[in-house]
Amino acid sequence: MTEPLDGAHVLITGATGFVGQAVLERLLSGYPTTRMTLLVRARGEISGAERIRRLTRKPVFASWRESVGAEGVEQALAERVAVVEGDLGSVPDLPGDLDVVVHSASTVSFDLPIDEAFASNVAGPVALYDAIAASGSDPHVVHVSTSYVAGLRKGVSEETSLEHDVDWRAELDASRVARTRADHASRDADRLAEVLKRATREHGRAGAQAVSAAAEEAREDSVRDELVAAGRNRALTLGWPDVYTFTKALGERVAETRWGAEHRLSVVRPTIIESAFRHPYPGWIDGFKVADPLIAAYGRGLLPEFPALADTVLDVIPVDFVVGAILAAAAAPPERGAPAYYQVGSGLTNPLRFGRLYSLVREYFQDHPLSDAEGEQVTVPTWSFPHGRAVERGLGRRERLVQLADRAVSALPGSPRSRSWSSTLYKAGRDLRTLRKFTELYQPYTQTEVIFDDRRTRELHHSLPEERRAEHGFDVAAIDWQVYLQEVHIPNVPGLMRERRAASQGVRPTAGADLARREDVVAVFDLQRTIARSTPVEHLLWAELTAKSPGSWPRSVLEVVSKAPGFLTADRHDRGEFIRSVMRRYEGVPDARMRALVQERLAPSLRANLHSEALARIAEHRAAGHRTVLVTGEIDVFVEPLHDLFDHIVAGRMEVDDDGRWTGHLEVSPLVGETRAAWLHRTAREHGWDLSGSFAYGDAYADRPWLEVVGNPTAVNPDAALYAFARARRWPVVSWTGTAESRLAPVWRAVRGTRS
Repeated sequence: MTEPLDGAHVLITGATGFVGQAVLERLLSGYPTTRMTLLVRARGEISGAERIRRLTRKPVFASWRESVGAEGVEQALAERVAVVEGDLGSVPDLPGDLDVVVHSASTVSFDLPIDEAFASNVAGPVALYDAIAASGSDPHVVHVSTSYVAGLRKGVSEETSLEHDVDWRAELDASRVARTRADHASRDADRLAEVLKRATREHGRAGAQAVSAAAEEAREDSVRDELVAAGRNRALTLGWPDVYTFTKALGERVAETRWGAEHRLSVVRPTIIESAFRHPYPGWIDGFKVADPLIAAYGRGLLPEFPALADTVLDVIPVDFVVGAILAAAAAPPERGAPAYYQVGSGLTNPLRFGRLYSLVREYFQDHPLSDAEGEQVTVPTWSFPHGRAVERGLGRRERLVQLADRAVSALPGSPRSRSWSSTLYKAGRDLRTLRKFTELYQPYTQTEVIFDDRRTRELHHSLPEERRAEHGFDVAAIDWQVYLQEVHIPNVPGLMRERRAASQGVRPTAGADLARREDVVAVFDLQRTIARSTPVEHLLWAELTAKSPGSWPRSVLEVVSKAPGFLTADRHDRGEFIRSVMRRYEGVPDARMRALVQERLAPSLRANLHSEALARIAEHRAAGHRTVLVTGEIDVFVEPLHDLFDHIVAGRMEVDDDGRWTGHLEVSPLVGETRAAWLHRTAREHGWDLSGSFAYGDAYADRPWLEVVGNPTAVNPDAALYAFARARRWPVVSWTGTAESRLAPVWRAVRGTRS
């Protein structure tokens, strides 16, 4: 008996994507005489052919690899698989003997900028079908679309050509102009001034470069946001819920007009594609699919409520059913000029209603709960399925409250309490952003009332030879949703399996993990509030009591206390400004005398004020062969007592006059913020340090520029701004609080030392 697609030459686009991988695997494992040409773009220095070679090592191909062995894999890649390097933006010359084209390449995102969505889903098919025509081939094209091209409608959507009169050429041209217009508008002087003002307010402490980078990032984000809104709004005005379904609908029209009018064309419209039911193995999936972020967020307790209709059908289809339908359609070409349409879904034959899905997902996570960052089991929320407007009102109120609270907490100095508040607000903001995103993206699909007819698809399944139906068929009536969701799909949702394994093994990432022994790695530490408990103002008070005579203490203490608010403001605004203003108080102090007093009186106080956790971490780095460096804006005389702890100390220096007295001015600018980052880059080049493997420890948002330089930054006792930034970047955040004595003990020791 002749095999389907016997001896056929099949071109596949999107072979590295989810559906494309599954199609390629199925052809390799179940269609032994079929040859394939794959349109694959190079990625950097990795050629298209090498990408496919690496692709065949992925889990989807495991059973096939095992069945044919290493030699069989090499033979298949040599004899049955050819790679044409390129993409839909620039389609190269194609073979002239193509029998079938499976066009599965597209960008599956509901919130793409309008120009990007059109480039992939409309301009891409135009270029492909023009290239096929130029090749001289006359293949049967299987154009993979989505059932949701039906748009914003209710009732049954038939397996026929879409009824609309939208001019895809005009819309494609408009999408290309949109980016130029948005980019020009973003450079308006008033808009740039507002962006710069906001960036300065939020990032000024991190330095001018951080401000300019944040301002430019905000400008680019505004362009993207405008283009996303343009795509969404244009889709809605024409009857589609988002730019994805809108451009996929126009892509179908391209296929019909550019190829189907005179050639053989089949359009396959899957619904929501999820993990495999049977093949290549139950639960196979590659990355998050449409429903998975929603499932994962619910299991993590991030969705307290959701605007969905319990009675709406969430039309889910396993990926192997989609592949089966694509290849069955490929083997059954329609007449020329009479395209065939197949909607591959479950909603009509075996509907899964959203309320049922919610019950099964909730039941699963109640039986298999995830754990939060503290190791506590997550209690999943109960949904009441409120109306969308009620969710929107509640969401807006909570967003405003969190923004106000976050602004207030960000102005507070770093402390365990402020970090606790910041942590609570961070989690609340994260949850609200998740709910906002899912509400905007998924509501059209969780409140839809459209059902997709699948009569022709069921006929296609039954047309398969009986001996092939069990393995290659796609009968959705065979799906038991409870078994599929709870035993096949949810356990394989990306990320959830890793989280559960880590929780069961007690695995929690920490900043104190074992350090690999390396001699080209540096560990850079800040001083105040990082390895030492003191704040800059407290350190100033110690220095005052050390340098001044007992008779001047009352006046000195009163001056420090009275000026403390100004000092703190200067420190928050610009650490260099703070250091300069403080050190002017020491004009006329003999350098030699100050160094002697520090060693005699301040050294014990400084050593006793170091965090025990910091000392342990420094010792761990030294034991691993890492070079330990203290980098501080402090003056060198004040940190000389710490020389034995570090391989190198980088500090400021006071200008000394001809009489050996401090002038009150610095000899060099303070090494803080961006200057510290520049120092790290330069010194790493000079000494051969590997910054990507190095470590840095800082406490303030002003430390952000140099913390970002290394591959392993850690926020230690961070202020609210650095805490929020570190959490967003997933940096380790640690609290080092252990010291040998109370905060007042250094002052008392300085007093006693002076009296003696």
